[in-house]
Order: sequence, then structure tokens, then C-alpha cells
Amino acid sequence: MKILVTGVAGFIGSHMAEALVKQGHQVWGIDNFDTYYNRSLKELNRDAIILAGVHFIEGDLLDDLSSILPQDIEVIYHFAAQPGIAANTPFHLYERNNILATQRLLNWSLSLGIGLKIFVNISTSSVYGLEAIGTEVDRVEPASDYGKTKLAAEQFVLEVNKTHKIPACSIRLYSVYGPRERPEKLYTKLIKAITQELPFPLYRGSEKHLRSFTFVDDIVEGLSSILEHIDSCNGQIINLGNDKVYSTAQGIAIIEELLGKKVKIQEQESRTGDQLKTSANILKAQRLLNYSPKTSFKEGLKSQVDWYIETFCD
Repeated sequence: MKILVTGVAGFIGSHMAEALVKQGHQVWGIDNFDTYYNRSLKELNRDAIILAGVHFIEGDLLDDLSSILPQDIEVIYHFAAQPGIAANTPFHLYERNNILATQRLLNWSLSLGIGLKIFVNISTSSVYGLEAIGTEVDRVEPASDYGKTKLAAEQFVLEVNKTHKIPACSIRLYSVYGPRERPEKLYTKLIKAITQELPFPLYRGSEKHLRSFTFVDDIVEGLSSILEHIDSCNGQIINLGNDKVYSTAQGIAIIEELLGKKVKIQEQESRTGDQLKTSANILKAQRLLNYSPKTSFKEGLKSQVDWYIETFCD
């Protein structure tokens, strides 16, 4: 298949693109190198995916997409977004990069006609609110601008699915970690703090937060399975995560064990909108995608530690 991956130089998008190439697909990827974090880190991902065989396009989803994207794309994986719940990110960036960019991509996808087999929107457990523990039909109460705008994007996708009959689904991801994780995310930041003997900023109370930490390879496998179950996924919202739950404190302890060093914690004020508990209900993913995350928490964290040391410490 001819597949487009947006946000392809990012953490999960780059892994997804590489996996699709290995599966024999022709993959195009677009990324605008947003300044949310250091461009050089995304360039490492870009170089890796180009080496793997991905056709890379530097561009913005608010550009004239008909002039920069192929017109015979069959599948779209839409990862591009304004991430996180950082207090210093103004709302207009969430609006631009989560809502408007998704609208523009949807408008362009209409031009693909019956050639488009499915539009896979990458959503987030943050749409559920401070606790994400239920099923896909449970009430959504996002507590952050990130969650609110990602929910709006999801609703646009599902509305276009209904009104214009574009095959589409929305996948809500849960606490993905692994190699290439963004620098402000928990484990990359933690590994950096320990290896460089820096204080580690930890939001007050967050060590007790419970998360469905999900290794990136398991997420990629689940997302890849959509290609084998397009009809079943059309019009659906699907949780994709791990049904095993760990606390932030447990994750920190495993990283300390793997590195053989203790972290110096620097407590910070609690963060508005931070989820207290996520526990992925993946029964629907198991039924529709035969999804079964296989990577143990410690095994996944070891892979992330190895990647960080190989990339930044050698």
C-alpha cells in the first residue's frame, strides 16, 4: 500500500514509518520540525527513516497539501500534533496544530476519493480526563488544552467519516515510551538526569500516579494491525495501550536499577491537567485487532536506556 505518516520525524511516527517499510509498504512521511523541542533530535529520526526507505517531505499540514503530497495515497496515519500539557504552550498552538491541521488534512483526504482505504487518527487517553480507566463509550472530560483539542480533532475525523463516507478510525494511545521518546517526557528526562548527574524535576505527588505505560513497538504492532482489519475499524474509536498498570515511582526505581545509580529528585509544584490514573481497557482492541502487548515494563525501559546511552553518551 501507499501510506502517508504525518509527524513522521517524531517519536511514535518515526517508529511507525520504519515498521511499515519493513512490511513492504511504500511510505511517505511529512513533518514540519515544530520548535516544541530541539530540531536536531528530530533530524536524527528523519535520517533513520530515510535510511530505512521512507520518502520524507519537510512541510506543514497548513501548507497547500495538493502541491507537496502524492495524490494516490491509500492510508493515512495522522500523528502530527501539538503534544503535552506544558504550561508555557499557548492555546493557539494547540488549536493550530491539533484542530486546524487535522481539518486541512481531512480536506485534502477528500481529494483522494475512493482510493483512500482508511484515515487513522492518532488520539490520546487524555481525552478521558484526570482518570482514563474505562471503555471507549465512557464519558470524556479532558482536563487540559491538549486533551480538549485532541478530542476536537477526533470528533472532526469521525464526523467526516459519517458525512463524507471517508473510511476512518481514531486510536486513543496510553503513555507510550521507548527509544526516541521526546526529551521532556518522563523516562528520557530521567535517564538524562541520572547519566549526567543532574537534578530530576518531579511534579509533587506524581510519583503516585498510575499509568498504562506501553512500549512503542507494541503500539506500532497494534496500529499496523488496522491494515488487516480496515472494515472492522471503520468508524471506530479504539483504546490502544497496556492493561498492566505501574506507578511513576516503580518506573523510576527500574531506571535506577538499570543504570546502577540513584536520581536526585527536585520536587516541583503539581501540574494542572496531569492525569492521576490511566488503565487501558483494551478489550475492543483485542477483539478488532487481535491486539496483545508483549513487552514487559522492565524490558521496554532497558531498550530505552540502551538507546539513550548509545545515542547520547558514546
